Amino acid sequence: MNLYFRLIWLMLWRVRHCRSIDFLGTSKIDYRALPLDCDINFHLTNSRYPAFMDLARTYMLAEMGLLNRFLKLKWMPIVNAAEFTYIRDIKPLRKFEVQSKVVGWDEKYFYVEQRFVSENTLRCIVHVRGVFVCDRKQVPIATMVKEAGFDGPAPELPPEVVKWKAFLQLKKERNL
Repeated sequence: MNLYFRLIWLMLWRVRHCRSIDFLGTSKIDYRALPLDCDINFHLTNSRYPAFMDLARTYMLAEMGLLNRFLKLKWMPIVNAAEFTYIRDIKPLRKFEVQSKVVGWDEKYFYVEQRFVSENTLRCIVHVRGVFVCDRKQVPIATMVKEAGFDGPAPELPPEVVKWKAFLQLKKERNL
């Protein structure tokens, strides 16, 4: 339930007062691990990470100046895959920051890296692969990048994303 309040706070206040970043810039938003965000092991529960990531990606779009534009176009973001590496836990009542950035794209998907940092220490790193859809059809990546106002070449994907992408393809082929 508290994530609904955080979503409302994000949409009504934070996106109106956010800084501006470029398309490949790093977005930063901070939160505090409330008791209801934590599990019986007294740390941020694994199921909360994706929820905070959703909020952080929404905020990233706002900082890029794209949130309202994409909403008007009726483009909805869809996560296709995510890969988590938990490094250190986040304890109750601790502040943490979610850092999000677009690290690249290919012919079909865009890739976002999200980092959870608390007390100047990396706690979790996540790679997300996604698309935007409109009327149940995928928005072409070239259209999305053009609408974002980016006219440079696609950045080279980080090596770990390249390997993850190959792993996802292998899983797909083996399970058809």
